[in-house]
Amino acid sequence: MATTHLVNVEEYLHSSFEPDAEYVEGRIVRRSLPQKPRSKMQVYLVRTLYEIAHPAGFEVWVEQRLRTKLNPPHYRIPDGCITLGEPDEDVFTGRPFFCVEILSPDDPAIEIRTKVDEYLALGVPYVWIVDPISFTGEIHTASGIERVRDGCFRAGDIAAGLRA
Repeated sequence: MATTHLVNVEEYLHSSFEPDAEYVEGRIVRRSLPQKPRSKMQVYLVRTLYEIAHPAGFEVWVEQRLRTKLNPPHYRIPDGCITLGEPDEDVFTGRPFFCVEILSPDDPAIEIRTKVDEYLALGVPYVWIVDPISFTGEIHTASGIERVRDGCFRAGDIAAGLRA
């Protein structure tokens, strides 16, 4: 992922990027370009999670800016996240119930791991890492990592079964 020159956080928060970019300690960090498998998985997850979680009072968000660290400031953009109710802010500063990262071929493993660590440090109870090709992945929590081989991702009482 390419980075650009240093900018202040206010400039980042009042700018738009296509696709949206993350902000890490003064640097604009470009995200992987969307590819069809990731895009299809994102649509499937949003639709499925909305059907499951919305009746229980959760809101489903796609590529929502989320402040993961205050000092130095970090803003990440998970592929999806769920909050209990609707936050009052446009850029989320509170912890979501869970975040989802859908893998792309050009995602560096260290960058995915760094994002997971930031989400967990923020207090996000569940972080899903989803491979859109194999329908496998990982569920990260404060207590450890669970490998998902059967396509069934869980976050508390919420479960989404992935399929071809």
